[in-house]
Amino acid sequence: MMKHSFFSDFPAMILAAGRGERMRPLTDHLPKPMLEIFGKPLLQYHLEGLKRNHFENIVINHAWLGNKIEEAFGDGNTLGLHIQYSKEESALETAGGIVTALHLLQPSDYFFVINGDTFIPDFPFEKIPDIVEQLRIDHAEGAKALLAYLFLVKNPPHHPQGDFYLMSPHVLSDEQLSTNPLGQAKYTFSGAGIYHKSLFENLTAGQKAPLAPLLKNAMGSLLVEGELLKCSWHDVGTPDRLLALNQSS
Repeated sequence: MMKHSFFSDFPAMILAAGRGERMRPLTDHLPKPMLEIFGKPLLQYHLEGLKRNHFENIVINHAWLGNKIEEAFGDGNTLGLHIQYSKEESALETAGGIVTALHLLQPSDYFFVINGDTFIPDFPFEKIPDIVEQLRIDHAEGAKALLAYLFLVKNPPHHPQGDFYLMSPHVLSDEQLSTNPLGQAKYTFSGAGIYHKSLFENLTAGQKAPLAPLLKNAMGSLLVEGELLKCSWHDVGTPDRLLALNQSS
């Protein structure tokens, strides 16, 4: 029962504002997160996963052809969700989109964000309460509030260099391990993470801002942790990748 209550009150955001230039011409008339995998829009997999795990408060940001997202899912009532939309005239990048949507998310501290153009049908939403509870306990016991908890994946063929190092529990960037004497492997950021609202406190709503500089700055203070996802993950970034995924069994 406690977890049900946690999820119903805990805000989640799906990022869906990108133009999807590499997916053209498929995205000339459809937002990228509305492209279909096995006959269902990418965005719907996330929404159904959130619903299965009793999330209720969902915010979706959009820009390019965002009206088609609203037409498809409305206020979320048919899915048993409460969906609000953060409309952007033009995409504000990840951090800009998040800070612009904070007034809708209204987090007390932490909130969850996931990219709308990833296919992760078995994402472990059920782990989020335990992760957040531990972060809150650590903070209450005197530790600095962790600013981000990232879900990483093994590097896909199109991104072999990876993004960040995982030296459990910490996630670090090249700035911290420039020489990397331990030969640590780098992993790819899945696009899913739990963030503390204070990570965005110096940003202004409505202005473009990337997420990576904020994360790297927080990593320098050891305020980013994470884990390696064990489930299947696909970044549906090109028509070829979309086709290959739909042709897979």
